[in-house]
Order: sequence, then C-alpha cells, then structure tokens
Amino acid sequence: MRLLQSWQLRRDTDVVHVAVRQQRLITALAVNGPRPRSYLVGLLWPDTPEPNGLESLRVAVHLISRQIPGLLINSGTMLSLSEIVDVDLHRLRAQIQELGRAGLNGNVSTCLQQLRDSDLLPGWYDDWVLFEQSRLQQDRLHAYHIIARESLARGDCESALEAAEAALDLEPLFESAVGLLIQAERRRGNNALALRAFGRYASRLKEDMGLVPSEGIRRLISDIS
Repeated sequence: MRLLQSWQLRRDTDVVHVAVRQQRLITALAVNGPRPRSYLVGLLWPDTPEPNGLESLRVAVHLISRQIPGLLINSGTMLSLSEIVDVDLHRLRAQIQELGRAGLNGNVSTCLQQLRDSDLLPGWYDDWVLFEQSRLQQDRLHAYHIIARESLARGDCESALEAAEAALDLEPLFESAVGLLIQAERRRGNNALALRAFGRYASRLKEDMGLVPSEGIRRLISDIS
C-alpha cells in the first residue's frame, strides 16, 4: 500500500481501484492501526451525527470487504487491516528510527532520495491527515539532520550540503541545518556561499519572527572578512 507521493493499493502486481470513501477508511487504519468503530466515525465523519456516521462506516466496510476480501479484519467493535498489508509509510518510519539508533549505514544518496520522495498524501486536507503530514515532516527533518551531521563528521561535505539543503526546503528556519550548511560550505572553501546562506537565514528570521541569529550561528561566520 502506498501513501507517499500518491495513494495506491496493489494486490500482487495489480492496482486496485477504490472509491474515495473506502480509501479514507483504509488509510485511517493503515496510519493508526486497529481502532474502535466509534473512533473511526469521529475521525472520518466528525460533523455527522453518530448514527449516520456508523451507517456510513458500515457501508464502507461492506464495500471494502466485498471488493477486497481479507483486507479488513472485523473484530466486533474493532477494525483493522490484515497483517499482510505492507504500508510504505511504516517502512519509511522504520528506516528513520534505525537511522536514529545506528546512524548512517548504506547508500546516503539513496536514503536522501527516499526521504525527498516521501510527501504523505499530497492533496488530502482532512484534519487528521494534516496532523500526520506535519508529524512525518518532523521525522524527515530529524533524519536530514542526522545525515548532514554524520556526513560532515566523515568529511563528506557534498552529502552534508544535500541533506542540510533538503531540511531547509522543509523548514527554512531550522537553525541546526543552517549551521551544518555553513560548516559544509566552509570546509569546501566556499566562504562566499557560507555568508550567503547565513544572510538568507538572517533575513528570513528577521522577516518572519523579528529575531536575529543566535550567537552560535554568528560565530560560524565571524572570522570571514
């Protein structure tokens, strides 16, 4: 099951086309795990009277069970997806957790590409989806920071720059990423680019928050004439 970049459900090699209402129920269970029916009604039909919401849920469960037998596990008041469903969001989160535990291991370029191609359900604007999008963005920022920091420590300035810039694409005021970007540019001998990165950050910080860069960031460029 794919939730990153776009929604797609596959059975073996075949794409399964699912109506929007059923997509949202399947997605809610994929993201949240097993949940009571009452929870799902409140999540998916928050503005609907509970009896109507329960009926909508019943219809969605019936249609999914008829179209894709075995996908849903119906345990009385609880609903869940079958354990055999592989969800790309869970795989990405497991990779990020492993990165936090063990640090860089493997192909950095591949890891960066996977993180870049990981927008969660773009074009979905349900409140619960927006919350999960924000949560995943923070996870990705954390991963980019680890990659940039460890790449810099290993002397791999190119990867450090790539990861720091990716983090700043998500959050332009991420101070730690700015610091790593400046350090990577300086190690490559690009003092002018380091100053430019500092200037962009300082201007954005002043414009958005009325603040000036911290002493730690200023110290990184203080000896550049």
